[in-house]
Amino acid sequence: MAKNNIQQVKQRFGIIGQTPELERAIDVALQVAPTDLSVLITGESGVGKENFPQIIHQYSRRKHGSYFAVNCGSIPEGTIDSELFGHEKGSFTGATGERKGYFEAANGGTLFLDEVGELPLSTQARLLRVLETGEFIKVGSSKVEKSDVRVVAATNLNMVNAVEKGRFREDLYYRLNSVPIRIPALRDRKDDIPLLFRKFAGDCAEKYMMPPISLTEGAKELLKNYRWPGNIRQLKNITEQISIIEQERVISPEILSKYLPNNEVGMMVLLSPNQTAEQKSFANEREILYQVLFDMKKDINDLKHVVNNLVDDAQTTVKGNVPPVIKADALPILQANEHPAPPLPVKYEETPSATKHFEEIQDATEYVETSLSLTDVEKDMIKKALDRHNGKRKLAAADLGISERTLYRKLKEYNLESL
Repeated sequence: MAKNNIQQVKQRFGIIGQTPELERAIDVALQVAPTDLSVLITGESGVGKENFPQIIHQYSRRKHGSYFAVNCGSIPEGTIDSELFGHEKGSFTGATGERKGYFEAANGGTLFLDEVGELPLSTQARLLRVLETGEFIKVGSSKVEKSDVRVVAATNLNMVNAVEKGRFREDLYYRLNSVPIRIPALRDRKDDIPLLFRKFAGDCAEKYMMPPISLTEGAKELLKNYRWPGNIRQLKNITEQISIIEQERVISPEILSKYLPNNEVGMMVLLSPNQTAEQKSFANEREILYQVLFDMKKDINDLKHVVNNLVDDAQTTVKGNVPPVIKADALPILQANEHPAPPLPVKYEETPSATKHFEEIQDATEYVETSLSLTDVEKDMIKKALDRHNGKRKLAAADLGISERTLYRKLKEYNLESL
């Protein structure tokens, strides 16, 4: 495809960038547009995948037909079949009338299925049929209907991994992936980042009638070297924040660094220079849960030693022959999905002192087991972090390795807002 055609597409759809990978994606979209082949667009969230189905539609013979964009991830599983294929009156509770689905409404046009990897397996089977034969059946109907629809799908999932795990049908994957188009992540388009920043800054200045912001050379390098887990969407948000908040119109690295989070979703958190190995940082709540489980395992091991000592002391007070007592260290650590086996019977001569001593041991064990819940341990970690930093929540959140927003939510959830 000629270079000038790609430039025309960029201008028409507001695509900014000179990266070869981006231009290659546009070129493939233009080449496949005149055909009826299914296209699968892949790329991380926020890279601008939604532009390419429109390019394919506008440069196809279906450009005068209907174009529908459907976010498959936002439709509940119970209604997705009705949304795509339609339903008959009375086919389910609330179906007060007949309804056309997207495949019927888009007949002769293009249907863009965004987040196609989120489709339930039952819907995937129906989608495969309509792609292969053009036939579908409405929910609650037995009549086979035909539809001539060009399907373009997009996903931010690793589809090969989803197929291997049984979350996505292999035959449907290959049917959709007739022509693959991969949109590069923003961190792979470093030279395009300043251009996009300038575009977003200009748009914001025009919208709110203010002078546009610009970057120093140092700030440009900082911007280009940032990881951008949120891609173009995140860059636009940060550009608008700076445009509105900062009085200074020339942005230095010092100003820019305040708006580039160092603990962002999708980023690996590293230990800071002044952070010890014990003061671990967590990228998300799941890692906190893992740490809690590890801490609980350590506490259980310590508890075993305490129980062993108490049992040994109890044995010395029992007169007569006492069967061997199973040591706590010999007991297995229970996994999360296992249930404890019933306790083994222990026979001993029932002297009053021995009976009382063993009852105290059992009571103590039950008390510790009921108090060692994940909630209590997590609350304790939060309290300790707040104590270490004299109640300063920002520092406590950094110590725990979570965002301030997550910490505030946890404080509210555990009624710790007064701390």
